[in-house]
Amino acid sequence: MSQHRPKSHQKASRKAAAEKIDNVLTGIRVPDLPYPAARLAPEAVSDWKPLLYSCWTEQRDERVTHVLRSVHLDWSVRQVNAAYIADRIMDVYLKTSGLHTTLARRIARLRFYLAWRMDVDGHRAFSETLLGWLDSFQEWRGWSDSGGRSAKALLDQLDAVVVAVSASFASGTTEAVDTFCTQWQQEAARRNAQTGKLRQRLLETEQGAARQRRADQTARALVGRALQGRKLPQPVIRFIFDYWQGLLKQAVWDSGVNGETCRHGNKLLEWLVWIGDPSLSDENRNRLYHVGEQLGDRIMDVWNRVFDQPLSGSALAGIETVMVSRLRGEAPELVDALPGTETFPWSPEWLGFEPPAPDQFKPYEGRWFVEGAGQDEQRRYFFTLLEESAEILWTNGAGVKLGLQPWRAFSMAQESGIMRPLPAQTPFGEVFEETVEVLSAAWEKQRLERQKAAEAAKARAEWLRKEKEAAERRRQEQEAARRAAIELQRQEAENQRLADEKAEQERLYNEKMRLAQQQVERINLGGWIAVEAESPESEPARLKLAVRTNASRKLIFVDRLGLNRREFPEDELVLGLVEGRIRILGGATEFDETLSRVVGRIRIGRN
Repeated sequence: MSQHRPKSHQKASRKAAAEKIDNVLTGIRVPDLPYPAARLAPEAVSDWKPLLYSCWTEQRDERVTHVLRSVHLDWSVRQVNAAYIADRIMDVYLKTSGLHTTLARRIARLRFYLAWRMDVDGHRAFSETLLGWLDSFQEWRGWSDSGGRSAKALLDQLDAVVVAVSASFASGTTEAVDTFCTQWQQEAARRNAQTGKLRQRLLETEQGAARQRRADQTARALVGRALQGRKLPQPVIRFIFDYWQGLLKQAVWDSGVNGETCRHGNKLLEWLVWIGDPSLSDENRNRLYHVGEQLGDRIMDVWNRVFDQPLSGSALAGIETVMVSRLRGEAPELVDALPGTETFPWSPEWLGFEPPAPDQFKPYEGRWFVEGAGQDEQRRYFFTLLEESAEILWTNGAGVKLGLQPWRAFSMAQESGIMRPLPAQTPFGEVFEETVEVLSAAWEKQRLERQKAAEAAKARAEWLRKEKEAAERRRQEQEAARRAAIELQRQEAENQRLADEKAEQERLYNEKMRLAQQQVERINLGGWIAVEAESPESEPARLKLAVRTNASRKLIFVDRLGLNRREFPEDELVLGLVEGRIRILGGATEFDETLSRVVGRIRIGRN
């Protein structure tokens, strides 16, 4: 348990736990809480201090998160988480603190203050002063709402808490609460310093009272046993109750029921009854004389042993009158010796009284017990067992007596479940540590899950990017392939076109060569040709066929004057006609028309 740890370690542990709150405030996400749909700008976040202040002043018992849900305002993630942490800590505290329900509920209302301060200060909301004050409520674990002075005193102090927290809400600082907690602790220290003295004084007082009760109850039991069912003369009865019962009580007080004085006193009580009851003493007259002679002296002797003051003569006057009457043989007037049980209660158990063994009751001393449940439960502190009377002295733990209970009644109440030990209690600081640790672990788990989710999302995004890039590459490759195919088709078509053109040109060229060949073959002697001049400025040379040699296949041309002889091989002349460098005059038009017709036929045939 944290309350058993060294204070230095306890402070360090709680400080470490408190510092984890900041991560939880910003990082945790709890289902079904009114988180904003998106990150809010600071000016868009609603001010919740007036709402929390109102809930505190009204001393409402509902959760902060329930209050936030009940209004349609925009809360930040930090506000929602601060409300959740305050609720979680106080809900656990209500279940495990072990304090009375009324007291724990009053403390749990601090959830409104803590939620507000966590939003403002983060983990600094749980200062050492505040935690120390809340831990100090363990000294009130035995408090019950009994309506007594001490119960009301604590409730009045808690009313002062309402004022202090309200002042902090109003000022916007924790100064009023810190001051109140410090003063509370100082007052508790002064009160605890007095508690030891009160306990010791109570113990001494109650031990003396228990001894007196045992003496009184034992004397009553001795008298009751002796007088039970008897009828005696009134003077004897009066003497027993007025004088002898007191003597027996004092004898038991001095030396106990087994002491010599008590034994003698009890014996004389039996003699008084024997003498006064004729049904006992009439049968033995000799003994009656003998006892009657000694009774007075014996009574005086025992009385003087017990008391410093001698017994008055008048006290024995009635006894002496009865003795004389009995010795004369007269029948005295008899009445019931014992009054009703309401007037004279007594129990024979006191005659064989034995206190419980220490090993039976010692384990219970210093422990708290509770009766009832909920608002009606009553708590008691087993201060000690008064062995003289076998009674439990119940207190409020601070030296104030709550009552006495016989050991046997306590044992029966425990067996029946009416009285039960107060369950183990948990200080606020321990609730705070454990709750924050649980929330911090939840935040760490969520952080890792978000990190894994982010990494998975990043990996998926990278995978999608690569897939997109691969798809783009495949598209580009397909587009390139398509374009290459188109280009190939275009190139093939172009090549086909070029081939077709080339074939056509070849056909045209061959046709031209054939037609030119025919033209050359049809040139007769004297036929004229025009040869293109070598320079653009010169006129084409007009030549006339003068000689054709079939053997050498040469044609010789001369100009008009028969000069400028030029010799053309037939092939050269045909090539010159095709190339247009040479024209056959008079047959050129015919050559052109024939060529046009041939070309037209060729194109029609190709199409």
